[in-house]
Amino acid sequence: MTNGDSGDATALDDPVGESLRGRHAELGRRFGRAATYLPDVATFSAVPAEADAADWADLARLLGRDAFADMFSCPATPPPDWEPVFVLEGRQMIWHAGIRPAPAPAGTGTDVAELGEADVPEMLDLVARTRPGPFWPRTRDLGTYLGVRESGRLVAMAGERLRPPGWTEISTVCTAPEARGRGHAARLVTALVTRVLAHGRRPFLHVAEANTAAIALYERLGFTSRKQVTFRGFRTP
Repeated sequence: MTNGDSGDATALDDPVGESLRGRHAELGRRFGRAATYLPDVATFSAVPAEADAADWADLARLLGRDAFADMFSCPATPPPDWEPVFVLEGRQMIWHAGIRPAPAPAGTGTDVAELGEADVPEMLDLVARTRPGPFWPRTRDLGTYLGVRESGRLVAMAGERLRPPGWTEISTVCTAPEARGRGHAARLVTALVTRVLAHGRRPFLHVAEANTAAIALYERLGFTSRKQVTFRGFRTP
């Protein structure tokens, strides 16, 4: 792996914390063993799996009173006065070692292009219409985002999110309702997989367990399930 990245799968047990301690350190804040992204980048926070009361107090200090704490897949249990906000069962999938991505499916005369800062308003609009997961004004700073346009309008996108050592998460895979069924998601994910592998890293992703269509697509493209995860959010006291 390049840049000293080992690709050890144990880094995926704490993808938020590993990212904030490494490649994304400048996009977050830390206090003690607690860490969180800057609010306009992501809502994800992290404490150790064996977090104690001091760790949760440190995270509360970072976030503030009555603030949202998106703990992603962190298994630690917060104190009783942290109000539960949501629970979502999901799956962590990793790119099958040793295989290369198949050629991208043929498109409809549209090209996959990198999205820049000027595209953020359209990216936010597409996310609002498709709800692929959290996306904020500076989420694009986490990595490369690719998109597909039809008649000049952004209709599909996907990008890089968490960056634990040796790995790059593919996320925000979404297609506008009027553009579905044209292979855009497969083309975007394939393009990102190719990019990640070229940089000496290995792709992984997360998907809601109920999203069976997405799971089937990712399996066809070359991903395999690593483990079940539970996404949880809380509100600080």
